[in-house]
Amino acid sequence: MKILRASDYKRMPWKNGGGETVEIAVFPAGASIEDFDWRISTATVASDGPFSIFPGVDRTLSILSGAGIELTIDTSEPLILDLDSEPYPFPSDKPVLARLVNGVVTDLNVMTRRSRFSHRVSRQPAPFLLSPSASLRFVLATGNHTIAFGSEAAELGPLDCLALEGEATSDLVISGGTGVFLIELDPDGGDNLR
Repeated sequence: MKILRASDYKRMPWKNGGGETVEIAVFPAGASIEDFDWRISTATVASDGPFSIFPGVDRTLSILSGAGIELTIDTSEPLILDLDSEPYPFPSDKPVLARLVNGVVTDLNVMTRRSRFSHRVSRQPAPFLLSPSASLRFVLATGNHTIAFGSEAAELGPLDCLALEGEATSDLVISGGTGVFLIELDPDGGDNLR
């Protein structure tokens, strides 16, 4: 178990140069935006425009702050993601046009390269019991949270992330006034993105 602090995240330009992305975690370590197997990041979207294209990559988008964003993915009907929306998965190699609903939003992006990894992102209420699993898991805090494991405890601040890189041997209890995002990654191909 490792705590990743928001103050330590790496900042870099979007692939298309239209904004800034904040990298929470990436694999392999030190991978660029072109050659990652998986990547977890946030981004601030301040204007309408296209998303970067990532060939062979699946993405799930969640809204962390702001009124929301309207996405038009390829030729599909537009859809609106807001703070109440479930995390939304889509292929990142299709053209996506984004339009802000009412001002700037911050989003959570989870991306995996097909045939190498798959992922699941869910919104979980707090308190939340995290049972042992073989998946590589990350818990992104949306506020202030306490993680209890056995007789020990740790604190997460807003946008801090708990990384569980091996199979946990006991339950963790995550509590706090707001929910969290649970990100699960599996090295078993790209057919079970959900």
